Amino acid sequence: MSAGRAVAHERAEPAAPVDASAPGVRAGSLAEADLLLDRADVLATHSASPTGIERVYLSPEHARVHEVVGAWMRDAGLRTWQDAAGNLCGRLEGERDGLPALLLGSHLDTVPGAGRYDGILGVLAAVAVAARVAPGTLPFALEVVAFGDEEGTRFGTTLLGSRALAGTWDPAWGALTDRDGVTLADAARAFGLDPARITEAARAPGSLVGYLEAHIEQGPLLEEAGRALGLVTSIAAARRFELTLTGEARHCATPWHRRRDALTGAAEAVLTVERVARARGCPATVGRIEASPGAVNVIPGIATFSLDLRAPSDAERDTTWDVLRAELERVAADRGLVLQVVPTHEAPAVHCAPRLQDALRAGVAATGDPDAPELFSVAGHDTMAVAAVTDVAMLFVRCAGGISHHADESVTRADVAATIDALHAAVLALAERPA
Repeated sequence: MSAGRAVAHERAEPAAPVDASAPGVRAGSLAEADLLLDRADVLATHSASPTGIERVYLSPEHARVHEVVGAWMRDAGLRTWQDAAGNLCGRLEGERDGLPALLLGSHLDTVPGAGRYDGILGVLAAVAVAARVAPGTLPFALEVVAFGDEEGTRFGTTLLGSRALAGTWDPAWGALTDRDGVTLADAARAFGLDPARITEAARAPGSLVGYLEAHIEQGPLLEEAGRALGLVTSIAAARRFELTLTGEARHCATPWHRRRDALTGAAEAVLTVERVARARGCPATVGRIEASPGAVNVIPGIATFSLDLRAPSDAERDTTWDVLRAELERVAADRGLVLQVVPTHEAPAVHCAPRLQDALRAGVAATGDPDAPELFSVAGHDTMAVAAVTDVAMLFVRCAGGISHHADESVTRADVAATIDALHAAVLALAERPA
């Protein structure tokens, strides 16, 4: 065990850890959890940054972790390949060759300054489950997928790997560029892929029986409830906008009643977003704001800010936006400003399939927790994209302080053991009643 991980585990150990000896928990699960955590430490060494974890799509680090995880997949008995979009896949045949597959997985790419477990935990847990399954014993094939791009860090568009698998790849994405001006198409060629054939990664709907993803919660609710695992009910509907308030840039000597200050208007607009969205129970975030001309003695004439709005349903998201837009237009009118709204992203809510949720519920019950909490996922996941081709469900895993996308991201070995056990039991539950 590395010194860094030992510190993280001491910090993350909950007051009421999962009892690994509870009825239904598989003997040896803690040893499997230790192996998973050691593997996560190994993957953390494959980084483009000397000061933290950074691993982006179609990079040399992406290629290296495929070599490492591919070997672990083969050790688990899986036949491996890299698909046309750069996702790493492994397959274990069922009672006969060629059956539709139950897909388990998550992603291996990271944001800059990432933690060890966002995405990685789900891939490694899936490999651990596959290692428990004997070939030819399930009424479906079992596949593990490690998606190459969930975060969108390099090319600015998220879920590229899972959208390729789901058949929703847009060939226009080949023209996207990274911060160095390299196009996605050129990066794909350097990685050994043919950008014209990325659409061949798409799976036919009949080739899959479902998709299960284990993922750290990225929030504090499970920790606050003293629970190791939770069931995801849905993934947020989202909309993003770029909003611009235009007033008049003038010298700071301008009297108050003559000012049309775009930045003070934006400040009121941001507080309006907080007030309205908070009252309606919808997460809303202004993550970026810019003012121009940017001189210390000049009243800003233009202020531009981002807005990320999410909700459990499309209807709640859209109703909240309608209320917000009316309020923002009022702010602009009161201050003599002009509001411009440019939509930049829209994603519908994704609801987990009851059949797969029931299997995960049975899986959590097998760890000794008969009443798994249900959670709405504010964060987006590969599950959202895969839902375009098959039924989906997600298992959330407690993470210390709800911290994610940061080096302090951590989990406990007991919770990891419970994750492997629950995911395995869910596979067996589905095998008893296949679709």
